[in-house]
Amino acid sequence: MKPLRVAIIGFGKIAADQHVPSIESNPRFQLAGTSSREGKGPQPNFTDWRELIRSVDGLDAVAITTPPSVRYDIARECLEAGLHCLLEKPPSVGLADIHDLACLAEAKGLTLYTTWHSQHSAGAEAAGRALAGKRVAKMEVRWQEDVHKWHPGQQWIWEPGGFGVFDPAINAFSILTRIIPDGIFVKSADLAFPSNAHTPVAGEIAFTSPAADGPMTCHLDFLRKEGEDWTIEITTTDGLNVRLERGGSDLFLNGERQDIDSPGEYPGIYREFADLLDERRSSVDVAPLRLVADCLLVARRTQADPIFM
Repeated sequence: MKPLRVAIIGFGKIAADQHVPSIESNPRFQLAGTSSREGKGPQPNFTDWRELIRSVDGLDAVAITTPPSVRYDIARECLEAGLHCLLEKPPSVGLADIHDLACLAEAKGLTLYTTWHSQHSAGAEAAGRALAGKRVAKMEVRWQEDVHKWHPGQQWIWEPGGFGVFDPAINAFSILTRIIPDGIFVKSADLAFPSNAHTPVAGEIAFTSPAADGPMTCHLDFLRKEGEDWTIEITTTDGLNVRLERGGSDLFLNGERQDIDSPGEYPGIYREFADLLDERRSSVDVAPLRLVADCLLVARRTQADPIFM
């Protein structure tokens, strides 16, 4: 079978670390080119993504890994050009944007894939199976990391549409929307905004769910210096303790680590993308983005110290 030629638009750390090796290790795909404002990335590379989609022969699809604020315009033009689109998370800055793209992809018979890499973590699917049909007695999420380590010099994350602490937190939300029986909803949110930023740096979120009988809390911090803490812990009313650590990579049931075979998050994404392309269908999941929007809608806002990148 002839490989599908895919180009990466927006070549930064996540593209270099995750997308390139996942494409190159999957025989269904061939990396056809890259674009970034600095002209970085494997050849052929371009500083103008429009030139890329016009110039690369036999291009089938694009993976758009730019900051989220510009993804809608790029994706729409790529769909108009007849290209299948894979969107890095979060897929855009607004729910209406994604609805429009989904309608356009359907009208043109193209695949639109809104990816959530944490849903492909080793433990996420198994955690969902363990929680199926159960009631939640207590849930605690801790999603804390250092923005200076994971987004060095990236000022865009503090601009409107940059998401701030919700850029990593949406990974937790993407797992929660998959594993909590009967759905999860935002009850309240207290968000801290640096005095010189438009997006939050920390937050305390309270969730609720028809499947829960007790508290569901989430602690977010984008300035943690002691190493990452990406943990979801859920105790059910019948005594089962489900704990996901390292962003879902490790699953513990009642304290016992589970041995789970997994291809990895981004290899899993590209496996699913190949399946979607074969079946000529889309996968558009906005549930994690909706939780972010709801947090911002109900938030109580406090001011934090200024932040400098």
